[in-house]
Amino acid sequence: MVFASPVFLFVFLPLTLLGYFTVRGKLRNVFLLLASLFFYAWGETAYVLIMIASICVNYFFGILVEQGMQKQAGLGAGGRLALAGGVTVNLLLLGYFKYANFLVGNLNIGLARLSLPQIALGPVHLPIGISFFTFHAISYLVDIYRRQCTAQRTFVQCALYIALFPQLIAGPILRYRDMAAQLVSRTVTAADFSAGVQRFVFGLAKKVILANPLGQVADKVFALPTGDLTAGPAWLGVICYGLQIYLDFSAYSDMAIGLGRMFGFRILENFNYPYISLSIREFWRRWHISLSTWFRDYLYIPLGGSRGATWRTYLNLTTVFLLCGLWHGASWSFVIWGLLHGVYLVVERVGLGKVLARRWRPLQHGYSLLLITISWVFFRAADLSQALGYLSAMFGGGAAGSPYETLIYLNNTIVLTLLAGIAAATPVGQVIGRRIEAWMFADGRAVVRGAVSTAYVCLLCALFLLSIAYLAAGTYNPFIYFRF
Repeated sequence: MVFASPVFLFVFLPLTLLGYFTVRGKLRNVFLLLASLFFYAWGETAYVLIMIASICVNYFFGILVEQGMQKQAGLGAGGRLALAGGVTVNLLLLGYFKYANFLVGNLNIGLARLSLPQIALGPVHLPIGISFFTFHAISYLVDIYRRQCTAQRTFVQCALYIALFPQLIAGPILRYRDMAAQLVSRTVTAADFSAGVQRFVFGLAKKVILANPLGQVADKVFALPTGDLTAGPAWLGVICYGLQIYLDFSAYSDMAIGLGRMFGFRILENFNYPYISLSIREFWRRWHISLSTWFRDYLYIPLGGSRGATWRTYLNLTTVFLLCGLWHGASWSFVIWGLLHGVYLVVERVGLGKVLARRWRPLQHGYSLLLITISWVFFRAADLSQALGYLSAMFGGGAAGSPYETLIYLNNTIVLTLLAGIAAATPVGQVIGRRIEAWMFADGRAVVRGAVSTAYVCLLCALFLLSIAYLAAGTYNPFIYFRF
């Protein structure tokens, strides 16, 4: 079940809200946990047992890590052993379901070249959201080991942290220490609920009205044989995809944050207009913040971060982004995407960053967008061969064609959607909203405040109704994070 679907909007969410506010006290967590498990089982059926098994394993390992630290009087040998065991179980779970086919496929290529028998392995199903709830579990165990939080003794609260449905299938990646107090006690005010509804509606509209139509254009272009692709459509396709993935992913974060607010949870921001960045380093401070900070805190810093020799810092950066690429999907295209960003960051640290910082800001912005756009080709392409052919077409190495060929993929609706998507990828709406708010609350403007507030409510209703109309009229509503 995904947020942008009629069954979620008109059945699951209303019934869950009704049930949640009907029960009281500790039963609210029990109800929300059962609803979250049902939400996951709706799309994954029996594979919900995998998540339940993960919850049980990490609940007991969390206690073992804490007890091991206490028994060693702070030396932590028992805690380290329990932590290693817990992290290993989580990585084995993730490794099997996400990477088994990729590893065996590549191994069989080597075996075939050596004329050796190949390994038989049927397709392994990839449970939706397994990368997210596995990373939740690992951070929980590590934070206990670091004494940044205590092990959760109440099973329902531990399970709810891992399985909470707003963030279960597309993040953000939550830290237990940020959620611990909220799992025990939280309140929902009318203002909280209202803010949550607003955030959810804007996220839904961003996903359905903007991301989906742009994704259709990207899919059409990327479906072309690279030998038939010309530069104009190639650039249009990757630009539409770059906007699609940002609008889609940030929309799911918006909806998750809004849903969390409706149930009393404060979920941290996950995106901060990454396409306005002036460097790749800034991009990763703004893009998928919960993932980039997770890799920083649980991999980059433990590897040594930037504390050692310069070459070691560069190696750490490259390693982290190689694994970041693999986290997104089991293919060489994702590996190249991650390595590209690692190389970008290394080059900026070598000195390019300082050189660019002294240049004209539009030049810095253009540099960032160009490198990010090139990397999206590897992220979107079906395989490495398509990615290389697509890049060749972008830079003039493809088929010869008419300069008007790009117009085949454009109409008035797509052009308006493209412009709206570009605007939504910048803080222009936020700036305008703040100025309107400041103007509204000036002295003597009570009538104006009422009129603007009414118009704002009408806008929200219009966006929701338009989103429903888009969902009802079209069959294109991809969930592009199934590989994550």
